[in-house]
Amino acid sequence: MIKIALGQFEVQPGRPDLNTEKMLSMIAEAKEKRADIVVFPEMAIPGYLLGDMWEQRAFLEDCEYHGELIIQASINLCIIFGNVAMDWNKRNNDGRVRKYNAFFTAHNGKLLCNPKSPYPFVIKTLQPNYREFDDTRHFYSLQKLSRETSIAIESLLQPIQLNLSKQILNIGCLLCEDGWSDDYSIAPIEVLHHSHPIDLFINISSSPYTLGKNNKRNRVFSKQAQSTSTPLIYVNTTGIQNNGKTLYTFDGSSTVYNTTGDVIAYCEPYKEKLVIVDIDLEKNATPPIKVPEENDIVSIYHALHYGVKKFLRNIHMKKVVIGVSGGIDSAVAAALYTKILGPENILLVNMPSIYNSKTTKDLSYQLAKNLKCNYIIAPIQEVVDYTIKQIQETPITSYITGEQSNLTVSSFAAENIQARDRSARILAGIAASYGGGFTCNANKSETTVGYSTLYGDQSGFLAALADLWKYQVYELADYLNKEIYKQEIIPQATIDIVPSAELSHNQAVDEGNGDPIKYPYHDYLFRSFMEHWNRATPQDILEWYQAGILEDKLGCDPGLVAKYFPTTQEFITDLERWWNLYSGMAIAKRIQAPPILAISRRAYGFDHREAQNGPYYTAKYKKLKSGLLAESLV
Repeated sequence: MIKIALGQFEVQPGRPDLNTEKMLSMIAEAKEKRADIVVFPEMAIPGYLLGDMWEQRAFLEDCEYHGELIIQASINLCIIFGNVAMDWNKRNNDGRVRKYNAFFTAHNGKLLCNPKSPYPFVIKTLQPNYREFDDTRHFYSLQKLSRETSIAIESLLQPIQLNLSKQILNIGCLLCEDGWSDDYSIAPIEVLHHSHPIDLFINISSSPYTLGKNNKRNRVFSKQAQSTSTPLIYVNTTGIQNNGKTLYTFDGSSTVYNTTGDVIAYCEPYKEKLVIVDIDLEKNATPPIKVPEENDIVSIYHALHYGVKKFLRNIHMKKVVIGVSGGIDSAVAAALYTKILGPENILLVNMPSIYNSKTTKDLSYQLAKNLKCNYIIAPIQEVVDYTIKQIQETPITSYITGEQSNLTVSSFAAENIQARDRSARILAGIAASYGGGFTCNANKSETTVGYSTLYGDQSGFLAALADLWKYQVYELADYLNKEIYKQEIIPQATIDIVPSAELSHNQAVDEGNGDPIKYPYHDYLFRSFMEHWNRATPQDILEWYQAGILEDKLGCDPGLVAKYFPTTQEFITDLERWWNLYSGMAIAKRIQAPPILAISRRAYGFDHREAQNGPYYTAKYKKLKSGLLAESLV
């Protein structure tokens, strides 16, 4: 029986001093509990998402120094941890010092290593270079080292032998992506299993939370343990990290799988805790436990609550201002932030113009009353009228002709003036006076097509809901009422009312007029543009439309296409309208948008890298379009 401690803790990115302090505390606890091995996450000392901080030599030396402190603490205890490792005499392809994402095994003050390896640590074999990951920019992989040294992967990828007083253990060492090898030419776990006797696999990870990831990971890692008949330990970090534009929560959820793939230990998500597990390598003596299947909306709420709370703490923001319109997005944002900071630290601001109905103004008031938040009404019409008058009545002088002319403010420009007045003037000014920041309440559907005003309602210190489609925002509202507050905090009328920006008479909610986005359909169309692994283009959409399988491919309710678009021309006009925005102006808006808290399998920001090239339609799309329109005329 081996006693193993899972050191799941919040890794502070870029703070090796704080991380080492936390690790040393857990090491002391592990020794008190007579653990044989303590396991910490990947990059436990430096953190993982650090951007080009990896280029700072002084920082790398500091990580090395703190790693030595951990090694010195390994008397009478085996410590497994992740850190950056340097070969100061070699260079990466960018000319900077050679760096490895490394798996360290320390025991009795020394590092254990594979005798055929040139280094006293295990090097990550597979480096993700998709989504938010950019490992090849900074780190040299075991695959590259194999090619450089002409040493076969099978020789470099060997277990670490640990000599405990009880027995000798052969540990198969994996770093995060090494366990997700389906799309790679090499599977480290298979190489280790087929080439060497392995008593225990240990996967140290720094794996961000995304919706559905834990269910998939349990299936994948359970199968690996079962197919190799070897226990597998997965240790992940908690906390939040970012790559500048996108914030990621790390949920931990460290797990132990026995030889039949059953889960025998599990760390609660988002909790710092040292969990002790007794593993019998000879037989499955520990009874399996049931890990709850992820419920999407429950997981979404926990990730949002945890991520926003940690982010506010990191930026030392204790008060928040939220513009509330009576609509669903701002109501959900208000309920979320209030739960995190308390109503005394939240200021809700309603900013009506002549286009705002009594209905939505009353709903804003009711929301503030339900939440017991601070509340202010700041009408904008007088200032909006003044701004429009100033623009139209201030002459433009041409120094070429000497003539003067005046601008005309279109109805569209007037709508944007209202949106900017609310955010850039009122919310920004109130937030500065209140001693806090103001939020961006945009959802993912709006963000996809730029249905927002630059420097207006797209402004704010954080877009907490911008990785949630509109239907998920509604689900979250229902969950907040029923499960978190256990009463109707968000008024039911806010959930029932048609979504509307209320920036003109054409968007009068009491007349049923709202946003041009038909969310039950467009949520799923937009999702296909950016979340599908094989991202859809107008060509794909037309092919599916022609084949009569569009709704099935998108995942929306059947019958919606015919309901919203009775003719082929209307369908194509709608498709091109949103594609032009998604791949056009919306990119410029997204580049300037606030940071987004990632929830989905693909979030805007560094996860979804975009160039401002403008809309493009393939030759096949043009041919399909021409044929479909011709058929519709017959």
